[in-house]
Amino acid sequence: QVQLVESGGGLVQPGGSLRLSCVASGSITSINVMGWYRQAPGQERELVAIMSRGGSTDYGDFVKDRFTISRNNNGVEHTVYLQMNNLKPEDTAVYYCEATGVTSGMLFYGGEYWGKGTLVTVSS
Repeated sequence: QVQLVESGGGLVQPGGSLRLSCVASGSITSINVMGWYRQAPGQERELVAIMSRGGSTDYGDFVKDRFTISRNNNGVEHTVYLQMNNLKPEDTAVYYCEATGVTSGMLFYGGEYWGKGTLVTVSS
């Protein structure tokens, strides 16, 4: 079983920055893709950023160079970060960490794991 725990959310003023972190724990050898999604009230969950084990990235169209995803894949820690700059009120949402394609020893699970989310509120 894999658990994802996010941290780093909070209240920030427009134009400010936050850094989200997500730690994956459990019996993990490797994770193919880790990333972030968000869901605002009354909206569908949408892609923020994802990163493959090889370093390839994909960002939501709204990011526009404001956010940067990074990962720590040292074999012991499996952590993904999201640096968010120039935050806007429309970035207010619950941000969820996601992991896809987890290898545990000789076993591979191609499905998704989700964290419980961390709330980001951008307001003056």
